[in-house]
Amino acid sequence: MQAFEYASPSTVKDAVAMLGSTWADAAVLSGGTDLLSLMKDYVMSPKRVVNVKGIKELGGISTKGGGLRIGANVTLDELTSSPALRAYPALRTAALGVASPQIRNMGTVGGDLCQRPRCWYFRQGHGLLAMKGGKSLIEGGENKYHAIFSSGPAKFVSASSLGPALVALGAKFTVVGPSGTRTVDAAKFFVDPKSDADREIALAPNEILSEVLVPGGARNATYEVRHKEALDWPLVTASVAMGKDGARIVLGHVATTPYWAEAASKLAAGTKGTDVDLDKIADAAVAGAKPLSQNVYKVHLAKVAVKRAVKAALARA
Repeated sequence: MQAFEYASPSTVKDAVAMLGSTWADAAVLSGGTDLLSLMKDYVMSPKRVVNVKGIKELGGISTKGGGLRIGANVTLDELTSSPALRAYPALRTAALGVASPQIRNMGTVGGDLCQRPRCWYFRQGHGLLAMKGGKSLIEGGENKYHAIFSSGPAKFVSASSLGPALVALGAKFTVVGPSGTRTVDAAKFFVDPKSDADREIALAPNEILSEVLVPGGARNATYEVRHKEALDWPLVTASVAMGKDGARIVLGHVATTPYWAEAASKLAAGTKGTDVDLDKIADAAVAGAKPLSQNVYKVHLAKVAVKRAVKAALARA
């Protein structure tokens, strides 16, 4: 691991001041479950590590304006244990999907949302796009866990467990930087990078994610398809939120960002348990899929996840 400076500010304002203008200048440490591994493998080598664990304003779960406010430093264990999550089964199921108790006790909401891709090409130092000689290492190599929806050169899948559920629920993220505070829709927080110099989230190097605001009132559910219940990552997930303003169906682990299946969402909007055509909705959700050589199976799994998530959401009171 490359030597680095260490800072432990007590306020968000001080933490922002300790960041830099480039990603190489500094990295934010909260739970540290992913950052330390990246630093040990020299995938990331920040000159300074800014520990934000002790910043009280980044903690806490509370109801706010008929919805939910979640601090970025809230651990996944705190999240799943909170009575406030009873109205958000989509989010609770996604958090419980992180099967390791150790990671749930250390890992934070902000850390999950800002987590770097788990693509093995990226982790081996080939960059976000994993290109060599103008060709994609992923397209011609091992790609069974990679994206089936792609609009650009990147083929990794978004690593966030909570992202699809929060996009489906219409959450907003509060971001703090040198110029003050701004709000980012969850759907726009995740970015499809076009070059290795880009990031997969809509944060600047000198900004910090401070809180997540989740509106209430929607029937919601998440369904995951995975190899095993023990420590493992899902192959495909589907999160659904159905409310007065319509429906959102968002797939996880199938694209570089949580994939909002808009055509399927429109079909699901306004449906009731007696008139819903689950097969038609599922087919619409995967209509634009372009699987790679080894991950065609994800198309079928995505359809299964969508049908079961929609069915579970419709069953909610």
